[in-house]
Amino acid sequence: MTVIRTLSGEEARAAVPALADLLIDCVHGGAGVSFMAPLSQPRAAAFWSGIAEGVAAGQRRLLVAEAADGALLGTVQLVLAQPENQPHRADLAKMLVASRARRQGIGERLMRAAEDAGRAAGKTLLVLDTVTGSAAERLYRRLGWQEVGVIPNFALSPEGDPGGATFFYKAL
Repeated sequence: MTVIRTLSGEEARAAVPALADLLIDCVHGGAGVSFMAPLSQPRAAAFWSGIAEGVAAGQRRLLVAEAADGALLGTVQLVLAQPENQPHRADLAKMLVASRARRQGIGERLMRAAEDAGRAAGKTLLVLDTVTGSAAERLYRRLGWQEVGVIPNFALSPEGDPGGATFFYKAL
């Protein structure tokens, strides 16, 4: 059974190696999540170390999906730290599901948990962007997220090909 939970700052620091492995798996599988392939373990670990510090500082929530044996199957972040004129808003970032765990409902469960975490944090608006045409885009639509629009050639894929990004919001 998969459990979705929010990590503390200390738990996030301890999970850096597993989070780095998950990020590498996703990037090498073609996920457009800000990194180019090949992604090294030190680079991925440095990224997650910074995220863990943000969790410890209360600037973000880090939710994970774990298998019964404790293996990390997925993650999503809720970025709470926003400009002072946007205290009602949070960004969803880096929704990742391990390649071996896809098509099992983990992404949907992570997204619902992130929405709940946003409500619990007093947020009334969530925003995100994703690769246009991706499985994630289809998931967000199915979960009731509203498309704002598409920016063509927004970012490069892990292999270096330009692609569009679709921006979404959800009122809580």
